[in-house]
Amino acid sequence: MKILLWLDDIRNPIAEPHWLTYSPIPKPYKTIKVIWVKSYNEFTEWITNNGLPDAICFDHDLGMDVLIENSKSMSKRKAKKLRVGTKTGKDCANWLVDYCIDNNKDLPLYNIQSANPVGKENIDGLLKGFNKFKNNHGKKEN
Repeated sequence: MKILLWLDDIRNPIAEPHWLTYSPIPKPYKTIKVIWVKSYNEFTEWITNNGLPDAICFDHDLGMDVLIENSKSMSKRKAKKLRVGTKTGKDCANWLVDYCIDNNKDLPLYNIQSANPVGKENIDGLLKGFNKFKNNHGKKEN
């Protein structure tokens, strides 16, 4: 069974399997074990404890909707401070690249289901750039 690490604070691919159309692992979906993580800490902890999954689906704005909802009852300055401290899917992608470099691993398959077009582009650019660099500079034996 292939493992898909699903990074998203809101979209639940287990309860709403239509989200699995974003999976880079081909159908049938019943052959995919989905691990749903909702934050940077859960993402890094899962990979640290289990190694790389077969594929990862990224969201960008982790926890942002909760912070924005809570921000309605607080000052804009305080809400902005809270949002600045929230790690994003891009932070997860940065950590993943470092993990792959440190452990001489290739990136798993990936896709990005984020509704944030700039965040999506930033994650994709980072991961494509790493793959291009790795392919152009050869690989060590695993």
